[in-house]
Amino acid sequence: MHAPTNIAVGLDPTPAGHPAWRIPGNKGIWAGIVCVFVEFAVLFTVYFVARAHFPEAFEAGHSRLSLAAGTTITLLLLTSSLFIAMSVVAIRKGARRHSIAWLSGGLVLALGYPLVKYLEFRWNLDHGIRGDSGIFFTVYYYLTLTHLVHGFWGILGIVWVLARNIVGAYGPGEYSGLEALASYWHVTDMIWLIIFSLIYVLV
Repeated sequence: MHAPTNIAVGLDPTPAGHPAWRIPGNKGIWAGIVCVFVEFAVLFTVYFVARAHFPEAFEAGHSRLSLAAGTTITLLLLTSSLFIAMSVVAIRKGARRHSIAWLSGGLVLALGYPLVKYLEFRWNLDHGIRGDSGIFFTVYYYLTLTHLVHGFWGILGIVWVLARNIVGAYGPGEYSGLEALASYWHVTDMIWLIIFSLIYVLV
């Protein structure tokens, strides 16, 4: 009886040419991700300092926001992140058409983020919620607008990677660009979940 040399439950085997364990994407994207974490660490520190000094303003402020908008953005980002992850899985298997289809779906959902955010900001203005409406709303706008900028960068990344995927730049042996995009977009989602919890739900 011979012991199995490779046991993987529910996982695809590692594609040829790739080590069994590695950091997905490339060094450049992870340098950028570290910068994103540092940036938001500073912003979240400002949030907690402001909340500690003005707890009443934060308690009263979050109840004036549109929870429906925040929830919709959360669902859009999480679902688009899932689609992009499925695109990576498909390209690993050599199913480029499926990878393109998943990535296209992810792009459509990702585009819903700035659209909903625009509608939310219009709703805010109609209800008198501006950046100078109080400390809570100043922090809210700083956090959400900064995240929106990173969301735009991610959307541009999706467009670029989708175009490269269509022309056949990726395959089972090389898909680091697609992985880099997925890594960045997952981090964008992760940070949004923190923002949603702290701003819209006030955990």
